[in-house]
Amino acid sequence: MSVVAREVWFLTGSQSLYGAETLRQVADQSQAIAARLGDGLPLPVKWLPVLTDAAAIRRVCLEANADDSCVGLIAWMHTFSPAKMWIAGLDALGKPLLHLHTQANVELPWDSIDMDFMNLNQAAHGDREFGFIQARLGVPRKTVAGHVGDPSVTGRVASWMRAAAGAAELRTLRLARFGDNMRDVAVTEGDKVEAQLRFGVSVNTYGVNDLVEVVDAIDDAAIDELVKEYEDRYTVVPELRSGGERHESLRYGARIELGLRTFLTEGGFGAFTTNFEDLGGLRQLPGLAVQRLMADGYGFGGEGDWKTATLLRTLKTAAAGMEGGTSFMEDYTYHLEAGRQLVLGAHMLEVCPTIAAGRPSLEIHPLSIGGREDPVRLVFDAAPGPAHVIGMADMGDRFRLVANEIEIVPPLEPLPRLPVARAVWRPLPDLPTSAEAWITAGAPHHTVLTAALGAEELADLAEMTGVELLTIDANTDLRQFTKEIRWNQAYHRLAQGF
Repeated sequence: MSVVAREVWFLTGSQSLYGAETLRQVADQSQAIAARLGDGLPLPVKWLPVLTDAAAIRRVCLEANADDSCVGLIAWMHTFSPAKMWIAGLDALGKPLLHLHTQANVELPWDSIDMDFMNLNQAAHGDREFGFIQARLGVPRKTVAGHVGDPSVTGRVASWMRAAAGAAELRTLRLARFGDNMRDVAVTEGDKVEAQLRFGVSVNTYGVNDLVEVVDAIDDAAIDELVKEYEDRYTVVPELRSGGERHESLRYGARIELGLRTFLTEGGFGAFTTNFEDLGGLRQLPGLAVQRLMADGYGFGGEGDWKTATLLRTLKTAAAGMEGGTSFMEDYTYHLEAGRQLVLGAHMLEVCPTIAAGRPSLEIHPLSIGGREDPVRLVFDAAPGPAHVIGMADMGDRFRLVANEIEIVPPLEPLPRLPVARAVWRPLPDLPTSAEAWITAGAPHHTVLTAALGAEELADLAEMTGVELLTIDANTDLRQFTKEIRWNQAYHRLAQGF
């Protein structure tokens, strides 16, 4: 995957009417605000000179569009910046925008405040002028109010930055599908042209044997080195260790990983899919390889599910550097005991070890589908704690994201005969309401589970990409949720125009 240095640009609005001395003070104070914002946030903040005329504003917005390192703009009207100056720039802007409603000082200097101070510190009404023109133009944006010394303010800016990084990744993401999607399955289908138009992601299919050629060409010395890494990092069952009766299966799992990495790296891909119905010359369904590639940030979807692979790569990018993991997931089965209703999530093999509670076990077990050799895989329980599961569906006229707030819990009892990685969770507000809302929304069975990102990052990402987001949380009422679906349908159809 290509890595682009990402940053956020900080714009300050004013006007030449104030004169050179006042504008010098504006510049000094805005530089201080930008520097304070950039301290400890996910992305560096690049301060730009104060903007006082329409031509400069339009030029900086066009430059932001053209600069791949810029993932978004933070705008602050330090003084009063007449909003008609911003029309051409905002109309041309194609990058995410955060409107920061702040001021240089925390407290008013009650005993010394005069009109000079008032004229210099006019964000209270300068930002309202800016807010009007954003609303008038229908500019997608996030508004955050408060002083940058307040952790709740910088926390919300940080959430927006993470979402902006994810949206930037989407714009240039390349995804490789090895084979097509699972036969007769509806929800993993979708409009790839619309996805590229809406998000920027390019989705293309490759024959599985294109991958097999790369896998078969891997050097034995590289396999030796990777197998040693496995034995150092995981609890490898004796039969897979060097000298064990199934050690060759582990070596072939390593061969698949090295081949996949090579194919994805050389093609510049950040996400991929596989399908157990189309394995070509592969002797195993990739399990361990997929898990480890996900742990390194790649997006993945099983059974050719490119939408979930796209979403996973996006959220992994947004979650970079945060505590808590992010993984491909599937609601598999339920525990319906009254008062302890839970979801058991898993997949055939492919759950990311970033969500593991402890050291994963590297094991080999039969797989009843796929018609291949027994595949190697990492087995573990997910770490307890708050999380979200998110699914993406193609509704025909738009994409829809559905998110459910959950609490991951330890399994009620050990699972000694379940040979896959898994997560057990309590969905909010409760399992029946959650499941009914999810199904009513037409959300998919493949999801992304993230213990790193929260509701704010998801909402920001949806706003930036112009995608519908339905959230199921502790406050969800099914009747109101159903109405929201209907309202959203009307809104999105009207917003598309004729």
